[in-house]
Amino acid sequence: MTTNADEPQPRPRRRAPAGAAVLREDVTEAIRAAVFEELAAVGYARMSIEGIARRAGVGKTAVYRRWRSKLHLVLDIVSALAVQGLPAPDTGSLEGDLRLLYEVTSRALRHPVASQIIPDLQAEAARNPDIAEAMQKALREGQDGVASRILAAAAERGELSAAVDTDLALDLISGPLYWRSVVIRSPKLPKGYLGALARATAEGLKAL
Repeated sequence: MTTNADEPQPRPRRRAPAGAAVLREDVTEAIRAAVFEELAAVGYARMSIEGIARRAGVGKTAVYRRWRSKLHLVLDIVSALAVQGLPAPDTGSLEGDLRLLYEVTSRALRHPVASQIIPDLQAEAARNPDIAEAMQKALREGQDGVASRILAAAAERGELSAAVDTDLALDLISGPLYWRSVVIRSPKLPKGYLGALARATAEGLKAL
């Protein structure tokens, strides 16, 4: 049987390129959760792709399809913390907003997993500039984004000057609690500490 060269010929079906399978989000989330657990259990230096895969209940290939090394995996996880952010308080007063921010931040920093991971990654950051950059992004931008909105709301209410030194204000807001919870790792905050810190910080900000 012959065909007319002028007749349109059927187009061959295109095959999906190898490796084009969609990555399952539930597997990705299981791996991310396993990273936090593995970091808390053994630390960054001893953490391995094998251990992460075992904890997540997947094969090593599933991890390597998403991240090419444990460094890139941890950098991705830590960097993601910055964009998650904290809910911006809206209590109607500067002191109230600061108090709520400190309560949420304190619970997060004192969580057993976070209290193990953050100091360990800080130690690694001293040796690895990539981790240092990711840590700075996660620990400063996430907190500072919320603190900046608190400052803007306080300025709109007339509690603060619109010309306040923003960098100094952000350091004043974030520094004391981070120092106490992460650097010296106080096992328990004194009764009334967060309320007193919110009052003192609010007064300090008004004096800037």
